[in-house]
Amino acid sequence: MQSGPNEPRSPCVGNCCLDQQDICLGCHRTHQEILAWHKMSVDDKNAHLTVLAMRAAQAKKRRQYQGVTQ
Repeated sequence: MQSGPNEPRSPCVGNCCLDQQDICLGCHRTHQEILAWHKMSVDDKNAHLTVLAMRAAQAKKRRQYQGVTQ
C-alpha cells in the first residue's frame, strides 16, 4: 500500500523494546500490529492510532503508580 497525502505516519518512534505483554514500549503496538501496519487502510490506521493513544496513557499511569518516572 502506497503512502498518500492523507496517510497517517507510522507510530514507530524507534524505541523498539517489548514489555512482559509483548507490547512495544515505544509505540505501544503488539508485534502483530507492527507487522500489519503497512496493510491497514487509512481509516484502520487512524482508528488504531486512537487505540495506541489510550494504551500510551494507560502505560503512563502504570509507570506513575509503580513509581517509575518517564
